[in-house]
Amino acid sequence: MGSSVVKKTKKGQATIPISLRKKIGFKDKAIVVESEKGILFKPFPVISKEKGSLRDLFKGTTVEEVMMDARETDVRKGKILER
Repeated sequence: MGSSVVKKTKKGQATIPISLRKKIGFKDKAIVVESEKGILFKPFPVISKEKGSLRDLFKGTTVEEVMMDARETDVRKGKILER
């Protein structure tokens, strides 16, 4: 494990070095976790990769359809999800 110094913009944005993004597998999104030791960035799970283990259950549906169905169910239950 190594360390890197990064700058942040006025808007609070920081660039994660490409070597770390490739090593960890970052794509477009990341999960940010605050801890006592600092901030932890974790790769956001890619649903299309996870679908393989549930292939038979979701046969004939797209990932987008599964996501929309889950969001609609959560809205009916009173939960709020980000899109």
